[in-house]
Amino acid sequence: MTIIDGNIVTVAMPAIQSDLGFSAPGLAWVVNAYLIAFGGLLLLAGRLGDLIGRKRMFVSGLAVFTAASVLCGVATDQGLLIAARAVQGVGGAMTSAVVLGMLVALFPEPREQAKAIAVFSAVGAAGGALGTFLGGALTEALNWHWIFLINLPIGAVALVTAVRVLGNDRGTGLAEGADYPGAALITGALMLTVYTIVGSAEHGTPTTLALAALSLTLFAAFAVRQTRTARPLLRLRVFRSRTLTGANAVQILMIAGMYGFQYIGALYFQRVLGYGELKTGFAFLPAPVAIGVLMVGLSARLIGRFGPYRSLLAGLVLITAGLALLGRLPADGSYVVDVLPAMLLLGAGFAAAMPAVTGLAMSGARPEDSGLASGLFNTTQVVGGSLGLAILTTLAAGRTEGLLADGEQAVAATADGYRLAFWVATGIAAAGIALAATLLRPERGPGATVSAGQKQEHRAPAAASAPAPAARTAD
Repeated sequence: MTIIDGNIVTVAMPAIQSDLGFSAPGLAWVVNAYLIAFGGLLLLAGRLGDLIGRKRMFVSGLAVFTAASVLCGVATDQGLLIAARAVQGVGGAMTSAVVLGMLVALFPEPREQAKAIAVFSAVGAAGGALGTFLGGALTEALNWHWIFLINLPIGAVALVTAVRVLGNDRGTGLAEGADYPGAALITGALMLTVYTIVGSAEHGTPTTLALAALSLTLFAAFAVRQTRTARPLLRLRVFRSRTLTGANAVQILMIAGMYGFQYIGALYFQRVLGYGELKTGFAFLPAPVAIGVLMVGLSARLIGRFGPYRSLLAGLVLITAGLALLGRLPADGSYVVDVLPAMLLLGAGFAAAMPAVTGLAMSGARPEDSGLASGLFNTTQVVGGSLGLAILTTLAAGRTEGLLADGEQAVAATADGYRLAFWVATGIAAAGIALAATLLRPERGPGATVSAGQKQEHRAPAAASAPAPAARTAD
């Protein structure tokens, strides 16, 4: 529900603009208000989940998100919709920040944990792609209000199920990490970072650089405080893990490329091929189907057979190849010939890479830091998606405007701008391959031998080294 919501709004934006009278800059805040609250609070919510209990944070977030969805659905003016979207972002951060920490506690055995992460990743990937389809279907069949109101029954069922099924965990207590000034610094830094990225095209270069400098200053102030306070909100030791830090860095690049495909791809269908909202949604369906089938059926087996490092590299190679194919899209392209092969490559690559990078990111966290690691992993997703979207859309728009000024026809100029964006996305994904090969290659001690299938390539995540009380209760 939360992941679908990140994309379901995209297709409905023209209808929302027409109904509520948004200007073009104002309409962007329907998305930006959500992203800024969501991205800015993920790290704090993850740490608070460790302190007060991850189930408590998860259930509270579900309630906030569902209630805010209803407010979005009944909104009749711009201010209420934007405010409700910001509250939605708060609820989304509360749930998303702790879910991986809950998974590694519920499934401590490595093979079962790999399966659980594969299912989780499949649901997330399918939600991301299905959001475009559902946005078009609900907007055409009913109206844009229903893209939000549909969350009420889903959220209610999820809330009741979570309360009944998930085991209780007490957390370590707020006294262990109640660094309120630090919380204000990191939340402000993350919100300002996301705001700077998503608004870069509107701000202009001088303002963007100034905001970026301010956000870096806030990050630096937060880091200094964490080294001096008795109860740090964020234990900086987590970044000593090469695996955790490397996996998050690789994810930023991978998500930047994939998010560009999703957003630019939707624009290509509508503005170049002339697809309507519903047809655009149907055009995206092969990707989530491929991702879901491969993640649930093969990803855990691949990781068990070859290890997460090799699975991640293979997935990144397929993603890079798929984006390179999209870099050849013509103005008179055929869906079956020009788009579908690339979409299937991207789906297969994401199915291999996402569970692997998730497992690697969580493997570097101690049990008491698993919520923090989960929040950090989700934060880098938001940063990667926002960064990729800002870079690729700006480059595509600049290329198209330049060609139009030279007298090129609109459709041809638009297609050329999108091709440039896809080639840049290809370069970003290729950089992810290089980074993974550099930072995530397994270390082997003197005289170490390679076991069959590389099953011991990485040990089970530290956060799952012993069953948590919550896991025993749930079992």
